[in-house]
Amino acid sequence: MKPNTDKIDDAVLALLYLTSFGDGSGPLKVTRAWKGHDWSALNRLHAKVCISDPVGTAKSVMLAEEGARRAEELFQRLFCE
Repeated sequence: MKPNTDKIDDAVLALLYLTSFGDGSGPLKVTRAWKGHDWSALNRLHAKVCISDPVGTAKSVMLAEEGARRAEELFQRLFCE
């Protein structure tokens, strides 16, 4: 059985929303999330332009504007009643 990596990526993106936080203020405010997830999934999300490059010493990644919107939408759909 081969896992569906798109579904895995959706779940990881939704979980990134769960651990997201605002960084900065005003027009410089960005959404960041802790990157304690599967590296392969994080790399795929970076390739899909949902998050910043997960490689580096920072413990968090920046969510792109569209990535943050999609993360919230997926979180609501997958984990809320």
